[in-house]
Amino acid sequence: MSEHASFPVTESADESLSAHELQAKWQKYWAENETFLAGGEDDTRPRKYVLAMFPYPSGDLHMGHAENYLYSDVVARFWRHRGHNVLNPIGWDSFGLPAENAAIRRGADPREWTYQNIAQQKAAFQQYGVSFDWSRVLHTSDPEYYRWNQWLFLKMYERGLAYRKKSPVNWCPNDQTVLANEQVVDGRCERCGAEVVKKKLTQWYFKITDYADRLLDDLNQLEGFWPHKVLQMQRNWIGRSVGADVDFTIEGRDGAVTVFSTRPDTLHGATFFVVAPDSDLAAELAADAPEEVRARFTDYLTQVQKTSEIDRQSTDRPKTGVFLERYAINPVNGERLPIWAADYVLADYGHGAVMAVPAHDQRDLDFARAFDLPVKVVVDTTAPITGAMPVVEVDADGVPIDAAATLEEQHPAQTGVALVGDGRMINSGELNGLSKRTAIARTIEKLEAAGTGRAAKNYRLRDWLISRQRFWGTPIPMLHTQDGGIVPVSEEQLPVRLPSVEGLDLSPKGTSPLGAAESWVRTVDPTTGEPALRDPDTMDTFVDSSWYFLRFLSPGNEEAAFTPEDARRWAPVDSYIGGVEHAILHLLYARFLTKVLFDMGLVDFTEPFSSLINQGMVILNGQKMSKSKGNLVLFQQELEAHGADALRVGLAFAGPVEDDKDWADVSMTGAQKFLSRALRIAREVQSPVGAPFAQGDVTLRRVTHRLLADAPGLVEHTKFNVLVARLMDLVNSTRKAIDVGAGAADPAVREAAETVAVMLDLIAPHTAEEMWEALGHEPSVGLVVWRQPEADMLVEDTVTTAVQINGKVRSTLEVPARISDTELEALARADEKVQRALEGKEIVRVIVRAPKIVNFAVKG
Repeated sequence: MSEHASFPVTESADESLSAHELQAKWQKYWAENETFLAGGEDDTRPRKYVLAMFPYPSGDLHMGHAENYLYSDVVARFWRHRGHNVLNPIGWDSFGLPAENAAIRRGADPREWTYQNIAQQKAAFQQYGVSFDWSRVLHTSDPEYYRWNQWLFLKMYERGLAYRKKSPVNWCPNDQTVLANEQVVDGRCERCGAEVVKKKLTQWYFKITDYADRLLDDLNQLEGFWPHKVLQMQRNWIGRSVGADVDFTIEGRDGAVTVFSTRPDTLHGATFFVVAPDSDLAAELAADAPEEVRARFTDYLTQVQKTSEIDRQSTDRPKTGVFLERYAINPVNGERLPIWAADYVLADYGHGAVMAVPAHDQRDLDFARAFDLPVKVVVDTTAPITGAMPVVEVDADGVPIDAAATLEEQHPAQTGVALVGDGRMINSGELNGLSKRTAIARTIEKLEAAGTGRAAKNYRLRDWLISRQRFWGTPIPMLHTQDGGIVPVSEEQLPVRLPSVEGLDLSPKGTSPLGAAESWVRTVDPTTGEPALRDPDTMDTFVDSSWYFLRFLSPGNEEAAFTPEDARRWAPVDSYIGGVEHAILHLLYARFLTKVLFDMGLVDFTEPFSSLINQGMVILNGQKMSKSKGNLVLFQQELEAHGADALRVGLAFAGPVEDDKDWADVSMTGAQKFLSRALRIAREVQSPVGAPFAQGDVTLRRVTHRLLADAPGLVEHTKFNVLVARLMDLVNSTRKAIDVGAGAADPAVREAAETVAVMLDLIAPHTAEEMWEALGHEPSVGLVVWRQPEADMLVEDTVTTAVQINGKVRSTLEVPARISDTELEALARADEKVQRALEGKEIVRVIVRAPKIVNFAVKG
């Protein structure tokens, strides 16, 4: 476990200062001098925009916050030290269910809970020493912010990207609100964990599917800059499939039913037709079926609505369904296909219906076997698919005679395993003998010629459902007129402010509490002057966070959400830091809205975040921290016990950024000792400011300049733990030079101490400022540009070579750093110790890795 003793008095330039007094001293200086404000338009330094995913004000910060904002602060401080004008803002994602639910439990206004928590978190950030630009703070629950959410909605509506429809939605029975697909995790609400059910409602959507191809293809721009895992998760979620839309007719029904298939070549193998039980088509077909079929269907639909989509798509569930006693007509051969309602087909996949080809799809096969439906093989997976099309003898059914025996042995109806491999087409009329690729192309040609199909794409991605039936969110700026029409609120009337909660019942009940705010909901149509009702729903809070990075660029602007000039000056974000749990929801929506804003001509880039850093979790004893488990480590408690710098050093040193860190393994005592040693060195330096470093001890200077050379790469590759280790090494080398070397008056000691102070600012800024002051410099060390290493200090005159025999060191040699393999082997063979050790032995192999090692493999 980490040590939780009181943070000790720390040695400093003023030895009377405690660690917390030291923090207060420098935090006061930073605030008074506005040290970390981004420079204005006249600042000619190159710009860097560093941003951590902004927090939700759910109470005190936790150790995950401590880690996330440490890493973002390291990056921001690094670029200042590299001579850049850095923007590092902070805000709060302050709308949402947790605030509303807390307010309901306490019988209070969610505003009170939210802004009290924001004040608490702000104080903690300041104690932690994070170098935020506090002049740009935003809260998404401020009318000055959500006005621009509403403006963005209106712009989406103008472009046909915001629309309203009735459809099955994910419904959380606990929070009594709808959820986007991305907010359902393993069939449960990602907020409260309640099992999600399907419910039909009329809701507002953003048409993200219009951007599916761009969202997928533009991921190529981010290769090497975003974690591969995140890119793959986005690709899988968008889930583009290429195939054909095929039009089936249904006996006794006007109009075609369209089915999407990635394998239109297998149309001849379709033996039945499946519709999603919760689709409009299923309800329509069941309504015209006999009474007993309608009753079975109604019971089945009730059962299905209690089952999550995740469970419905599980491959190991028994297949269930109801025959609707209706038939579809296969457009390629005129065969009648019985229509079933089955829960393994989803209403929002493709068109909510599939042609079932059980011989070549495992789920279709499992269903066919469960209900004794026919299975027809149309791909001979034993046939070669390369080279010229074979000329083979076929039987009356078109099955190649020499393959008939093999197909009979592995027929899916007998084995229970679908034939999913490639091969040659059989039982498919004029397609017989063709490969899959050729057969797909030929089938699409025939469908298009007959007017019964066309090439098409399908996506796993669904339009973004943004309506929420809760109070604490951005009101949707639309009006419902007396004649049933829907009109937008005029931009001049924005923001549509939330009403007071006085007299409102915020408890979840399936409809928005705003609908009961009579004086708020009743208004007039700005065009006609006739009475109208405001839309009672609020927006998904992911709308707030999908563009907040742009509002930071134009804080306080009352004329625009942001200006194109500010966007050109600062955006896109250079380094974005946050947890991998946002790999789909937040990042996908931010990418989508950025592309919309690009199309509107408001930004000149198509991806919002040039580089993405995902950190691991902070766990305890191998488990995720949880208040319910009683294993929560409180940020404020650790901050008070150990101080900000020790906490920051401990976390930075705990392991690679992307790995989980077990708090039980984090040593606060070790961090405190390191900081004390660094401060002591700065205080003991005796050479004056400006002393000629070149006159100092060469050995110590080499250690210093090697770190100067390596540190930028370590930071840019997020190897913060290695940087801390290297700083510890330099502190130890400096201590040795003071105690047993040239002493504290050696200019090399000052050079090393100044280097430690400047680089330590990334991790432990309060200690670094105190060191810088003790060394005789004016603050702030945070604005000092890193020195460049001296080339001659990076050249090692000699190195120590280990000479091994069968892996055991038998001698060492001092050799030139640039010695060749041949020269090094010759020196090793000439060494007396090596000669004695080799006497009477046969050398079978010599491995030379100049200038570090020579190994003789011997026998005898």
